[in-house]
Amino acid sequence: MTQTIPSDFNFAPEESATFIPMRGVANRHLQTMLPRLIRRKLQFTPHWQRLELPDDDFVDLAWSEDPQQAQHKPRLVVFHGLEGSLHSPYAHGLIQAAKARDWLGVVMHFRGCSGEPNRQKRIYHSGEIEDGRWFLNWLARSFRPAPTAAVGFSLGGNMLACLLAKEGDNVPLDAAAIVSAPFMLEQCSYHMEKGFSRVYQHYLLNLLKANALRKLKAYPQSLPVNLQQIKRMRRLREFDDLITAKIHGFTDAIDYYRQCSAMPLLNQITRPTLIIHAKDDPFMDHHSIPAPEHLPASVQYQLTENGGHVGFVGGTLRRPKMWLETRIPDWLSTYLETKS
Repeated sequence: MTQTIPSDFNFAPEESATFIPMRGVANRHLQTMLPRLIRRKLQFTPHWQRLELPDDDFVDLAWSEDPQQAQHKPRLVVFHGLEGSLHSPYAHGLIQAAKARDWLGVVMHFRGCSGEPNRQKRIYHSGEIEDGRWFLNWLARSFRPAPTAAVGFSLGGNMLACLLAKEGDNVPLDAAAIVSAPFMLEQCSYHMEKGFSRVYQHYLLNLLKANALRKLKAYPQSLPVNLQQIKRMRRLREFDDLITAKIHGFTDAIDYYRQCSAMPLLNQITRPTLIIHAKDDPFMDHHSIPAPEHLPASVQYQLTENGGHVGFVGGTLRRPKMWLETRIPDWLSTYLETKS
């Protein structure tokens, strides 16, 4: 049975009117897809760095500038969504916004998401916090002390929530923001198999399959499936059953979803954290909206009427405004710009 989300369901009422969708473009699907038309090209030249991991694998970093020359600046880390990268509109848009504020921005690409297959018999998933934790600790060890925040989008948001909860006060972050995160993975999986949401499932699954095929061709036997099995996949759950779950030690996709959903962990977050969801997000339903009693004082939750999935496009067609590129930096500035 589908539960209707009440129109006054908002945990941050003082901010409830902050996002105003573009006139005539409040539709959830337009909000979700429009950023790809508005934010097509990078507005800066990224500084790329390959970070070798302890298990002889790697992740690629895309910095807003040479980090060695900007060690004194506040730092903003971005964790992208499923099959995302620096080239995802929300990622390079937020990095550009950070750069405009004279912050040092960086996108940590999950394994295999920077255009080159990763080497080991593993990939990434919604609850895989090891690489994010290792990267944040490496960042704290390798550079001069500076205020640092992280932002996670969609899958990267669920991962960041898990990381914040499990690490507690040990996480080397001053604050965090999470956008459009599927906090209940199993329910999101069911939702993506219904109605128009199947279009998004088809799109994401094709990206996953293409990436898996590249990985198998580069490193045969690195996945527990063959080319034919990958090509036959029709649902995201099949991918998670045959690949994600098997190579990461879960029984099946449902076991993976239940063990890696961040919702039960939100009350353990101790760092100041802003969570943003849209009621009309086509990737999920009410199951991903936390109850007020599940949120600690450290978490501010904002639920907007519109915005789609990582959309939140305001302004006009002539002058579109990407609300997240203002809202997130404004909120984080309290933690990034008040320290010496």
